[in-house]
Amino acid sequence: MYLDNNLQTKRISSAELNKIRQKKKILSFLHSKKYISAPELSKWLKISLPTCIVLLNDLIASGYLKNIGIGESSGGRKPNLYGLPEDGFYVITCDMARYSANIAILDCYNKFVTPIIQVDTHIDDPLLVDKLYEVTRKLISDYKIPEEKVYGIGVDMPGLVNSKVGINYTIKDKRRQNIGRDLKQKFNKLVYIDNDARMHAYGEFHFGIAKDYKDAIIIHWSWGLGLGIFVNGQLCSGKNGFAGEFSHIPIVDNGELCICGKRGCLETIASSNAIMRRVKQGFTDNDVSSLLNHFKEFPEKVTPEDVINSAREGDEFCISILNEIGYAMGKGLSYLIQLLNPEVIVLSGPLSKAKQYVLSPIQQSLNRYCLEKISASTLLCTSDLGDQTALLGTSEMIFQKVFNEMNLTEVETMKN
Repeated sequence: MYLDNNLQTKRISSAELNKIRQKKKILSFLHSKKYISAPELSKWLKISLPTCIVLLNDLIASGYLKNIGIGESSGGRKPNLYGLPEDGFYVITCDMARYSANIAILDCYNKFVTPIIQVDTHIDDPLLVDKLYEVTRKLISDYKIPEEKVYGIGVDMPGLVNSKVGINYTIKDKRRQNIGRDLKQKFNKLVYIDNDARMHAYGEFHFGIAKDYKDAIIIHWSWGLGLGIFVNGQLCSGKNGFAGEFSHIPIVDNGELCICGKRGCLETIASSNAIMRRVKQGFTDNDVSSLLNHFKEFPEKVTPEDVINSAREGDEFCISILNEIGYAMGKGLSYLIQLLNPEVIVLSGPLSKAKQYVLSPIQQSLNRYCLEKISASTLLCTSDLGDQTALLGTSEMIFQKVFNEMNLTEVETMKN
């Protein structure tokens, strides 16, 4: 199904290899554009119309493409339109949080063909790979998805992830850090691993508010501050895939101890961790709050979502907490704005749902710490994609890998 090395390509001529490259371009193009006519495609590929039609017919005969109807004409005969079959390609996509993972199967148009299933697991779970495999097998069986049409699995997860080699260096057991290798052995399919924040950003950039911009900063705001950076339309990953560790920018001298082992990181003052620390202090100080009264008997059950909901109901204690973390976030964003001069900053994740309770103090902070000439040209907004952002981003990334690495030499060999 995929090219493992260059040995297979040496058996066919350069002309055949060029045809294969063109076919991969067609599949990838139709994945993103949905449909196109042969004349339009020939212009895009810069090949003759007869050659283009031959390629299209080959792909149709192989089951990779189909004629989806008739398009509009600017004069003369209406052209046939070509697209990918909805049931021709599937991928497994998995979005891991700190204490759970969401998993689903999507088709080649990034549409969910199964429900999103939540799995009780985490990156240090020794049974992580087995749990993902078992859930996937059940989804494939329950929804009657042909096994041979599931082309790959993509997983985003917290931590220092080198996507090029599939290693998560944050996994404590070094024997299990090569999660890409372990998933490949279990699933026997194309595997892609990346950082969760980057895949949240990738989903937002392709399907959300940021899709109309080339220079964008996208932040997944939760227990950590995951950052995705797009420069001229390209996701910036850095040399080893570690770009975007926004959480651990030092902000406060001798501040609170961060989970990374250092003190005063932005995460300690502008994340869900900061919210919960302030709530805990509120219980200790007997602050006046309807939230604290409601959870008086079981304070450990308070969540950041509870704080946001109480703020919406007018609870001043909760409003003040959100104002504090918003102001701290604004200070962190001021560094990014002045370094990168982005067109747009999109806030996603659970804390972005606080809307005006964090956006107003963020803007106040930007007014204080940013040069107005730079910050005034940056749009600040919240995501409208909900909780599916990373699943969509990971799906899009794995599909790009699928169409780039498909082994079409088998088809060419059979035809010859």
